Amino acid sequence: MKQPSGAHVLVVDDEPALLRTVSANLGRRGFRVEIARTGESAIAQAEDHPDLIVLDLGLPDTDGLEVIRRVRARSDTPIIVLSARDSEREKVQALEIGADDYLTKPFGVDELVARVRVALRHSARIGGSEPVFRTGALTVDLERRRVTVDGEEIRLSPTEYAVLVALVRNADRVVTDAQLLRQVWGPEYGDEDHYLHVYVARLRKKIERDPQKPRYLITEPGVGYRLLGEDR
Repeated sequence: MKQPSGAHVLVVDDEPALLRTVSANLGRRGFRVEIARTGESAIAQAEDHPDLIVLDLGLPDTDGLEVIRRVRARSDTPIIVLSARDSEREKVQALEIGADDYLTKPFGVDELVARVRVALRHSARIGGSEPVFRTGALTVDLERRRVTVDGEEIRLSPTEYAVLVALVRNADRVVTDAQLLRQVWGPEYGDEDHYLHVYVARLRKKIERDPQKPRYLITEPGVGYRLLGEDR
């Protein structure tokens, strides 16, 4: 597994003071930091495949949401939004189009570093001998980090995959919203239900034949979710 220390992080913001603060603090913790001050620069620099992108939404040339769309169309690189926009609608919108996390300004540097490490863990390849989970037309190869439906490979973002793996490892058992949030995002996310609902909806669109009538990823109303196994 790739260790977070030494990972290549692209920080995108047009505020010089913030760039200095974030770059210095990530650098002191062993990350290799690159900066971009515009959306177009960020899109171009993302072609070098950084391990993670920290992205402001309020850029001078291109809205950060468009940057997310264009990066996500080509890459599964984890994206953490760092923005002064704090409405739930905008957070959900950013998550829906492919961001992996959202941190509102002003923020604590320790919290940002913690979220960077969580996102990097999600994107790291799972090592060792892992089982292959199969149910109906859905196959999840945990060792190869490969998901297929009817034999066709499904492309998942790192966070979508982390949610699916948490459910696979608890197949046929109810996993509460709070348990999933803690397992995927960390202990401080216990009440961020909108994160989970966005990613479950995205997963269903990719793995279910009819997302409105799911065969695999079942909602347990008021409790959480259950991934049904082969015998159902």
